[in-house]
Amino acid sequence: MGEILLLTFIFLAAGLLAVPIASKLGLGSVLGYLLAGIAISPLLHAAHVDIESIQHFAEFGVVMMLFLVGLELEPKKLWQMRGRLLGLGGLQLGLTTVLIASAAYFMGIYWSIALAIGLTLALSSTAIVLQTLNEKGLMGSDGGQSSFSVLLFQDIAVIPMLALMPFLAVPELMDGAVYHSASDGHDINLLAGLDAWQRALARAQ
Repeated sequence: MGEILLLTFIFLAAGLLAVPIASKLGLGSVLGYLLAGIAISPLLHAAHVDIESIQHFAEFGVVMMLFLVGLELEPKKLWQMRGRLLGLGGLQLGLTTVLIASAAYFMGIYWSIALAIGLTLALSSTAIVLQTLNEKGLMGSDGGQSSFSVLLFQDIAVIPMLALMPFLAVPELMDGAVYHSASDGHDINLLAGLDAWQRALARAQ
């Protein structure tokens, strides 16, 4: 418990020092938090602090922020945003995915991995963008609402994207199951008889 309180004090102290300085320089609070993390990183490593435990603590803050965004988003307002949500959001995600995946594919990366890279890099950080929009006072403008629509579409699209990722890994698993025999030079598929074994076991049961 004492370690958690000490870490909390260090984070708050670093944020209270770095954020006002960054905001005064016109850099924004997001960059201030990043600079504060860089500054205290050697101290945390010297104290042998478990970084993964801090990551779980930070993820809770992001979840709470998304929860607050959902509370402020009324169904009527969401319906009014449907044009921007589906139009701009879908266009941004689809076009960015196609461009990045195509570039990765032409660089020699397997198509499933290229698609996974495109889907991943097409996403933005909702926490960082919303914080920046609120600080600049642009949340109520047309550009801010369009940006918010794109971010909201990305957050919704993450769910089917996560479900798609295991299927994109299947072709790579199949390719990895091919064994090259050095004795006769033939390729042997280690999963070739899997279906037959499954049917035999089903009949035996």
